Amino acid sequence: MKTGLRRASLWHDTGVSLLVRGGVILTMNDRFDIIEGDVSVRDGRIAAIGSTIGDRHDRVIEARGAYVLPGFIQTHIHLCQTLFRGYADDLPLMDWLRQRVWPMEAAHTPATLRAATRLATTELLAGGTTAVLTMETVHDTDIVFEEVAASGIRATIGKCMMDGDRAAPSRLQESTRASLDESLAIGKRWDGAANGRLHAAFAPRFAVACSRALLEAVASLSAEHHTLIHTHASESEEEIAIVRTISGGMSNIEYLASLRLTSPQLCAAHCVWVDEGEQSLLADRDVKVMHCPTSNLKLGSGIAPVADMRTRGITVSLGADGAACNNRLDMFDEMRLAAVLQATRTRPGVLPARDVLWMATRAGARTLGLEGEIGSLEVGRRADLIVVDRDRPHLVPGPDPYSTLVYAARGSDVRTTIVGGDILVDEFSPVLVDREEIAAQARVAARELASRAGLRA
Repeated sequence: MKTGLRRASLWHDTGVSLLVRGGVILTMNDRFDIIEGDVSVRDGRIAAIGSTIGDRHDRVIEARGAYVLPGFIQTHIHLCQTLFRGYADDLPLMDWLRQRVWPMEAAHTPATLRAATRLATTELLAGGTTAVLTMETVHDTDIVFEEVAASGIRATIGKCMMDGDRAAPSRLQESTRASLDESLAIGKRWDGAANGRLHAAFAPRFAVACSRALLEAVASLSAEHHTLIHTHASESEEEIAIVRTISGGMSNIEYLASLRLTSPQLCAAHCVWVDEGEQSLLADRDVKVMHCPTSNLKLGSGIAPVADMRTRGITVSLGADGAACNNRLDMFDEMRLAAVLQATRTRPGVLPARDVLWMATRAGARTLGLEGEIGSLEVGRRADLIVVDRDRPHLVPGPDPYSTLVYAARGSDVRTTIVGGDILVDEFSPVLVDREEIAAQARVAARELASRAGLRA
């Protein structure tokens, strides 16, 4: 990392005020107001929104008619897997885990974890993602917190918990007590850090890799500490068959319910194979579902019944999953694919563009338990926002901004990314890091990691 690229203090830490001027503002408030005008940011929060704000500000960003909207909230990510990109293609879920992902996670060192996290946060911020819910590997999670803190992105991070799969590499096998103790210690060290930008979650990987005792303990601790639980559930038919064997015939969601895990704090990634009874259970318990359409297709897992779940009142948000099973961390890809897959699964229009943008913003905020803080542009909310260019040929004519953003825009169209009033991407370039140096470090780290794991590109 070049000296001086990471700033000791960010914009709002020094009291700098910010004006985003002359944009088409998609507030994503309850009324879906669209305002042509300005956004004023003071002390890291939105101070005013209006057609013309004449107050003096320390810094002015000229939107020049671009879209201004809440930053995207990706609710299922694995930052640690970013160096696995291109090393784990063309495999179904369980083979993908056992042959590629678990060996590489076990081979991670603090240095390679740093490189993976820096690469991931640079990519995410460049594409307009301002907040993530991420599950890391079993060890060295403090490294991820340190790098995320330095990046400026908002994150809820969980140490992966695995005590129930003896086929996993030895470095990913924990005792139940050690897994719980380390997760609790991480929470004490990091929850609320970086001016409240970082939070800790419990992250049991999935029922296949976790003992009943671990999952029951996580359920109790989550209720006691009001902490999110981030897990995978009902992603593939093979996984569900394994869970039926473990649980004595129960479905994945039924098994989690029997362990008292199905609460409003449970964030369940995928839920591709959930029947009507399981969907009713998810809705009744206010379990949050994170939809990862590209990952589900690339691993051959299936198409989740997103429209059905939303009709039942289930909060469904979006995430790219990891770069090992997606290869890109671009929320625009996930929005477009989410919409067109539901059109194929049910009918065109069942998941319109405006609703998809809601999933990428407001539903993500509710999943993180931050719906009063982020996910919309309203006075008093934290200033997590992005500016998306409108002048690229593929964005013209753009009669409907929701359609343009969901069906036509790309991550490379994001001109500015702001988190908590801090400018992290400015005129398409990262502010705190050298993009070329981050990429160079990642290439070296990936080769080292693959060699340690005994893999070839």
